[in-house]
Amino acid sequence: MNTKPVLILGGTGKTGRRLAERLTAKNIPVRIGSRAGTPPFDWLDKATWGRALEGVDAVYISYYPDIAVPGAAETVEAFAQLAVECGVKRLVLLSGRGETEAQRAEEMLKASGADWTILRCSWFSQNFSEGFLVESILEGEVALPVGNVGEPFVDVDDIADVAETVLTEPGHIGQLYELTGPRLLSFADAVTEIGRATGRDIRYRQISHAEFTDAVAAHNLPPEFAWLLDELFTKVLDGRNETLTDGVQRALGRQPKDFSAYATETAATGIWSK
Repeated sequence: MNTKPVLILGGTGKTGRRLAERLTAKNIPVRIGSRAGTPPFDWLDKATWGRALEGVDAVYISYYPDIAVPGAAETVEAFAQLAVECGVKRLVLLSGRGETEAQRAEEMLKASGADWTILRCSWFSQNFSEGFLVESILEGEVALPVGNVGEPFVDVDDIADVAETVLTEPGHIGQLYELTGPRLLSFADAVTEIGRATGRDIRYRQISHAEFTDAVAAHNLPPEFAWLLDELFTKVLDGRNETLTDGVQRALGRQPKDFSAYATETAATGIWSK
């Protein structure tokens, strides 16, 4: 058994936390890459990168706050180059569909000399239960500047399963897995399914870009988060991702989890109950 740890950047986030649980269950040591980690890791402080890479066998790269933000590609490039220089060639990148900066990061990872695998993901189902939309669901209304655009929401557990597989089994180096759920749903469809699963009346309301901007500003978010929400909801959700892919099937040999299963399982936890 390999005793070198896997460094999980974003190890306390949606995908990283689940990946850590899966690797630990297989008795594969993990090192959590975060500001509170041991040793600490900070994307904004390159001086922390080298220590985090010491004695590591592979790295799962989840960029904070999101790989869509300007400058993310160059930061990922610098990290990948340092990792390869340190002898850590096995790199797995969490990427995003239809995001210019994410695709730039992918190309830079490929050019780094690493043994790379890319997980290019659609919108997470868990954004409704582990993100900023939880509050809206509890209040009974989700208001976003998105109309009848289909999104193939992907379950974070599927992403973690794929990440575990590509890090622990052969045959995945040089592979791009585009991960989606099994069907397209609009945000209104998704909210309806959550309402059905919870037995609550939860409404979806399409609002203007100006209304959305005002709502985001009212939450006093850091500038990078405000920019990110605007980018994702007003540009990426323009129909460019209204296609299904077979990434989960290719990596795992099974179908991805459907949004209705996610909604039912999550409702049972009580997180959406008032």
